[in-house]
Amino acid sequence: MEQTRERVAFDNYVNDGGYTEDLYEFHEIDEGIESLDAATDADVDFFHRNGYLAVRNAFTSAEVDGMLNGLMDLIKGKNPDFKGVQFESSYKDTLHALSDDERWDAVRKLQYFMGYDHRLTAVSEHPKILDIMGRIIGEEPALYSHQAILKPPLVGREKPWHQDHAYFNLPMGTQIVSMWISLDNATPENGCMRVIPGTHLRGPVVHFKRRDWQLCDTHVVRDRVVAVPLKPGGCLIWSGLIHHGTPANNTPHRRRALQLHYFPARVKASTSQERLAVFGSEGKDVTC
Repeated sequence: MEQTRERVAFDNYVNDGGYTEDLYEFHEIDEGIESLDAATDADVDFFHRNGYLAVRNAFTSAEVDGMLNGLMDLIKGKNPDFKGVQFESSYKDTLHALSDDERWDAVRKLQYFMGYDHRLTAVSEHPKILDIMGRIIGEEPALYSHQAILKPPLVGREKPWHQDHAYFNLPMGTQIVSMWISLDNATPENGCMRVIPGTHLRGPVVHFKRRDWQLCDTHVVRDRVVAVPLKPGGCLIWSGLIHHGTPANNTPHRRRALQLHYFPARVKASTSQERLAVFGSEGKDVTC
């Protein structure tokens, strides 16, 4: 793989011995509404009350194939200007010994890929996405951030419970709405998304640097966790303040997805200092 020889970046996850399995136990499965076209005002109200909305059939198989092919071309280095590939940290000592085919399944994340592949760039401008984002936000949406999360077979690490706004330099009170597009079968076993309905209404919560930039494990409200399994082309839409996370992928099956994060186009960025004054890090009279 030409790109990995030139520049190799690894995910910054810290494996501190893992987590207890009950951290991601769920009490309900939400199969979602049928399609983005079918989203009603009642569904938008559901989002605002619960902080998320699942959609079973948001994108066609041809659109999913285009997204996957775009990702693979970037991973393979077909656009040499793209430097956003990150590998799973568990491969730091062994990546050099893997074949090219094996390396494809060692990739954890593609960061900021828009503009490097026309198929992926087109996703952020998809009329259905812009329509539902505008309906939820209530004004013109703009893309703030984007990633592809590939959670490889057998080694794909967890994403601890967190709030997205803790990562984004946007003023408090900004309505951030994200979309997670499933490119494989995302199941409870291989790490489909978990959400805790209504937690976005609690506002910002202090985060800690533990295994990741995350909520403290002991602060997670575990009695109403909802799992959102999705087939390829399904999507999950969620609030930037809802508590969500995913367990590790210990199965032999891939669990790849695109993530797009939108906010009101009129809003100006804030600073890291302003964000951290609210979300952490340590020393805010809260322990973990």
